[in-house]
Order: sequence, then C-alpha cells, then structure tokens
Amino acid sequence: MAAPDAPDGFDESGPEAVSGGEVLEAVLAAGVAGRLDRALTDALPELSRARLRALMEAGAVTRNGEVVRDASGRAVAGTYQVAVPPPAAALPEPQDLPLDVLFEDADLIVVNKAAGMAVHPGPGVPDGTLVNALLHHCGASLSGIGGVARPGIVHRLDKETSGVMVAAKTDAAHQGLAALFAAHDIERSYIALVRGAPRPPSGEIRTRIGRSTHDRMKMAVLKTGGREAVTHYRTERTFGPSGAPLAARLACRLETGRTHQIRVHMASLGSPCLGDPVYGSGAPAAVVREALRESGLARQALHAAVLGFVHPVTGEGLRFESTPPPDMAALEARLSDL
Repeated sequence: MAAPDAPDGFDESGPEAVSGGEVLEAVLAAGVAGRLDRALTDALPELSRARLRALMEAGAVTRNGEVVRDASGRAVAGTYQVAVPPPAAALPEPQDLPLDVLFEDADLIVVNKAAGMAVHPGPGVPDGTLVNALLHHCGASLSGIGGVARPGIVHRLDKETSGVMVAAKTDAAHQGLAALFAAHDIERSYIALVRGAPRPPSGEIRTRIGRSTHDRMKMAVLKTGGREAVTHYRTERTFGPSGAPLAARLACRLETGRTHQIRVHMASLGSPCLGDPVYGSGAPAAVVREALRESGLARQALHAAVLGFVHPVTGEGLRFESTPPPDMAALEARLSDL
C-alpha cells in the first residue's frame, strides 16, 4: 500500500539526527544499484529508512527538481533533495474537523469515520486526524490512557477504510473497552468489494500475520512469528458471469484485529479488495477497472459496517450500523450492471 501514511502499528525506527526545517542533498553517482530508499539512506545516514520513505510518500523528495515518490523503485543517478519539515508539536492539537457522531455519552463516543482520515498522527500525517477532531469535540474529557499521542483510541481503522469506530472519553471506559477488544468480545463486521470471488464462498481464515519480510511497510501471512489472525467471511453477492465472477461483495467478521487483517486475508485468497493500492496485486478485468474509474473510488473498497459491544460503564448493549459511503455504493451499483 504505498499509502501516503505509514500503516497503523508501524513506528519510525532509530534516532533522527535531523531536527527538521532544512533541505538535505544527496548525489547518487552513475552505476548506483538497488532500491532507491536504500541508496538514499546510505547517502543520508542521518535519516532512518522509515523516515525517508515517509518523506518520499509525502512528496518531500525530488530528483533534479522532480518529485520522486516510489521508495521501492530502482535507484537512478542524480541529485536528490530531501525537504525535512520542522518538528511537529509533541502533542496533537485540537482541530475543528467534521465528525459524524453516531452516539455519545459521558464515557464514550461512536463515530462514522470518513475514508481519508487517519486515526491518529503519524509519519506523513501530522494533523487532520480523528484524534485532532476528538480533542476539539470532547475537550478535556478525552481519556489519556492510550497515551498522550493517541488519547481515547482503543482500536483503529486504516486511513482509507471508512466506518464505525468507538473512542473512550474516560479512564473507566478506556479500560473497559480495551478489555473487551482484548477478549475479542466485540462484534465487528465489514463490507468488502473484492476482485473475483473467494473459494470457498464462505469460511474462516486462520493464519499468523506480521510484518512482511520483504517490505516492512506491509503486513503478510507468515508461517512463523507474527500474531494469530482470524477472519470469518461470507460472499453476499457476486458480479459478472455466474461461473466466473469478476467481483464480489463480502461480509467479513473479525475475531481478532490485526493491522490490515482483512486486506491481507482477502489478498491471500486471491481476492484482494478492489482499489487496494498495497495488497491489490494483479489487475481486475477491464470492465471492473472501468467500474472503478466511473465510481470515483480511489481507495480500498472496505467499510466497517457494524460495531457492537456492551457499554463498559453502564452495561447497556450497544450496536451501530453504517452503510457504505457514496464511493463504495457507486462502485457496487456499477458492478451490478456487469
């Protein structure tokens, strides 16, 4: 994915010698070989590779005056300039951003997160996040148990995944929600539009997921290491010829909640989420590509549709549903015509 923000769960590694607010220059000589991010890291040891990748994805790296974003591409000789931004504030700042609030009381808030909004600040995403919006909306009531950089956050959605999320406003709610998630005592169901159709049409995927050994910015199914990941899926509808579907709509229920879990699991079945820039290897059929273009969907077709849990303070059973946003609805409508 590569996505413009570092995936949830990834932190920059290694100390940074650059304080920010300056432009670094690296000259790669003729005959340079290997990946560009590795070559630039060798030339600029004051930057970690993760930091360099984030800057490239943010458009802060140029070669001979032209922006270079493909960190995994082949290194090419030339003069590269890396614009290192000034350091961000240590704590997220409140920002008056739109929030679609589904439920709120003194202890917690449930929102319908829009695609394109990161959950919390990170590399390449200094602000404009759900945390910034919650700090403005909730004020001093927002819990800090999750850490001052991610107050109130007990679970996450990828930046480009839309749908229902809950955040804590008090310490008691934060502890209670964290316990529910740890015990997998949460109802979480997603809608995914995928390439082709998985075989079998419904089932359980039980693997281990961890960082890819080939690209640390991605997650992967691992034979050893990683953490157990369990997804239950059901094909709700297929699109195209009945014998050879071109796309499908799936309901995916999470038993665990690993980084990029559904996206990795669907890709492992050969049916990645449509529009997924990271795990969607292989091109869909031409008519599906046209449906994607016409729909305007520019992200993975994944939506957190249902979130259910017992209120950690009042004991009330809560369940929230959210319909897919216009881009996914438009894509499904066009797939229906196949």
